[in-house]
Amino acid sequence: MEQVQQQWRKLNGERIRIPIAEEITNVLMRERAAGHDLKVCIGTDSQVKGKITEFATVIVFIRKGKGGFMYILNEITRQKMSIKQRMLVEVGKSIDVAYALCNIFSRYSVDMEVHVDINTNPNFKSNDALKEAMGYIMGMGFAFKAKPHAFASSSCANRIVQ
Repeated sequence: MEQVQQQWRKLNGERIRIPIAEEITNVLMRERAAGHDLKVCIGTDSQVKGKITEFATVIVFIRKGKGGFMYILNEITRQKMSIKQRMLVEVGKSIDVAYALCNIFSRYSVDMEVHVDINTNPNFKSNDALKEAMGYIMGMGFAFKAKPHAFASSSCANRIVQ
C-alpha cells in the first residue's frame, strides 16, 4: 500500500524528533517521577476524502484522575478499500504501534488497551470486521475495546481525521 507517513507529533503540533519508543520511555520516566498513575490507549481512525484515505493513529495517555495527553501519527493512502478492509487496516496500524511499545509499557507497569472504531451493533457496516479485529488484537495478547468504549479511536483519532 503506497502511503505518505508523517512524523509523530503532539496535539499542539510539536513534532517528535526522536524515535517514538525513546519519546515514550522519556514520558513514562517523567510521569512516574511526578507520581502519576498512567493508562495507555492506542487507536486508529480513518476518513475517506475523495481519492485519498487519511489515517490517524493516536497514543493516548490517561493520568488517572488528572487528565491526559496524546501523540498523533497521520498517514495517507490512495489505495481504494472496502469498509471492512479499511477497518482491518486501522486495527493493523494500532497493533503495529502497540507491539512496538508493549515492552516499554510492561517495564513501567502501565496498562495498555487497543481501541477500534468498529461498532458492536450489527446494523452498522463496520461490524463486519469486528470478529477478525477482536481475534487479531486478543491473539496478540492485548486488551481490546470497541465502540462505544473505544474513545481513543472513535473520539481522539476521529477528531484528527475530520
